Amino acid sequence: MDYQAALTILRNFRAARGWDDYHNLKDLALSVNLEASEVLEIFQWKPEDQALTDAETAHLKEEIADTLIYLFYMCDQLGMDPYEEIAKKMKINEGRHWKEDQN
Repeated sequence: MDYQAALTILRNFRAARGWDDYHNLKDLALSVNLEASEVLEIFQWKPEDQALTDAETAHLKEEIADTLIYLFYMCDQLGMDPYEEIAKKMKINEGRHWKEDQN
Protein backbone atom coordinates (compact mmCIF):
# COMPACT_ATOMS: atom_id res chain seq x y z
CA MET A 1 0.00 0.00 0.00
CA ASP A 2 1.37 3.42 -0.88
CA TYR A 3 0.87 6.63 1.09
CA GLN A 4 -2.10 7.87 -0.94
CA ALA A 5 -3.92 4.54 -0.54
CA ALA A 6 -3.27 4.59 3.21
CA LEU A 7 -4.49 8.18 3.42
CA THR A 8 -7.70 7.28 1.60
CA ILE A 9 -8.37 4.46 4.05
CA LEU A 10 -7.66 6.75 7.01
CA ARG A 11 -9.86 9.55 5.68
CA ASN A 12 -12.74 7.13 5.04
CA PHE A 13 -12.35 5.60 8.50
CA ARG A 14 -12.43 9.03 10.14
CA ALA A 15 -15.37 10.25 8.08
CA ALA A 16 -17.42 7.13 8.80
CA ARG A 17 -17.11 7.84 12.52
CA GLY A 18 -17.62 11.60 12.33
CA TRP A 19 -14.25 12.31 13.91
CA ASP A 20 -13.30 15.20 11.59
CA ASP A 21 -13.98 17.81 14.29
CA TYR A 22 -11.57 16.09 16.67
CA HIS A 23 -8.70 15.86 14.22
CA ASN A 24 -7.16 19.29 14.65
CA LEU A 25 -3.38 19.61 14.77
CA LYS A 26 -3.22 20.09 18.54
CA ASP A 27 -5.28 17.00 19.35
CA LEU A 28 -3.47 14.93 16.73
CA ALA A 29 -0.12 16.01 18.20
CA LEU A 30 -1.30 14.96 21.66
CA SER A 31 -2.41 11.62 20.25
CA VAL A 32 0.97 11.07 18.58
CA ASN A 33 2.65 11.63 21.93
CA LEU A 34 0.26 9.30 23.76
CA GLU A 35 0.74 6.51 21.23
CA ALA A 36 4.52 6.98 21.22
CA SER A 37 4.41 6.65 25.00
CA GLU A 38 2.66 3.31 24.55
CA VAL A 39 5.58 2.23 22.36
CA LEU A 40 7.95 3.16 25.16
CA GLU A 41 5.85 1.42 27.80
CA ILE A 42 6.54 -1.95 26.17
CA PHE A 43 10.21 -1.54 27.10
CA GLN A 44 9.67 -0.18 30.60
CA TRP A 45 11.52 -2.16 33.26
CA LYS A 46 13.11 -4.55 30.74
CA PRO A 47 16.86 -5.02 30.57
CA GLU A 48 18.09 -3.58 27.27
CA ASP A 49 19.45 -6.94 26.15
CA GLN A 50 16.19 -8.84 26.81
CA ALA A 51 14.43 -9.84 23.60
CA LEU A 52 10.75 -9.12 23.16
CA THR A 53 8.31 -11.99 23.27
CA ASP A 54 6.17 -12.67 20.21
CA ALA A 55 3.22 -11.05 21.99
CA GLU A 56 5.30 -7.98 22.87
CA THR A 57 6.54 -7.70 19.29
CA ALA A 58 2.95 -7.86 18.00
CA HIS A 59 1.91 -5.22 20.54
CA LEU A 60 4.87 -3.01 19.55
CA LYS A 61 3.89 -3.21 15.89
CA GLU A 62 0.32 -2.16 16.75
CA GLU A 63 1.52 0.82 18.77
CA ILE A 64 3.92 1.90 16.01
CA ALA A 65 1.01 1.69 13.56
CA ASP A 66 -1.17 3.80 15.88
CA THR A 67 1.59 6.41 16.08
CA LEU A 68 2.01 6.45 12.29
CA ILE A 69 -1.75 6.77 11.79
CA TYR A 70 -1.86 9.96 13.83
CA LEU A 71 1.25 11.26 12.07
CA PHE A 72 -0.37 10.57 8.69
CA TYR A 73 -3.48 12.46 9.82
CA MET A 74 -1.19 15.37 10.73
CA CYS A 75 0.51 15.19 7.33
CA ASP A 76 -2.91 15.30 5.72
CA GLN A 77 -3.85 18.41 7.74
CA LEU A 78 -0.62 20.08 6.65
CA GLY A 79 -0.93 19.02 3.01
CA MET A 80 2.47 17.41 3.13
CA ASP A 81 3.87 14.21 1.69
CA PRO A 82 5.79 12.57 4.53
CA TYR A 83 8.14 10.77 2.17
CA GLU A 84 9.17 14.05 0.53
CA GLU A 85 9.76 15.59 3.95
CA ILE A 86 11.85 12.60 5.03
CA ALA A 87 13.98 12.97 1.91
CA LYS A 88 14.48 16.70 2.61
CA LYS A 89 15.35 16.06 6.25
CA MET A 90 17.86 13.34 5.35
CA LYS A 91 19.65 15.80 3.06
CA ILE A 92 19.93 18.19 6.01
CA ASN A 93 21.09 15.37 8.30
CA GLU A 94 23.78 14.29 5.82
CA GLY A 95 25.50 17.62 6.43
CA ARG A 96 25.30 17.39 10.19
CA HIS A 97 27.93 15.96 12.47
CA TRP A 98 27.62 15.28 16.15
CA LYS A 99 30.36 15.36 18.73
CA GLU A 100 29.91 11.61 19.25
CA ASP A 101 30.73 11.00 15.56
CA GLN A 102 34.23 12.42 15.90
CA ASN A 103 36.34 9.84 17.71
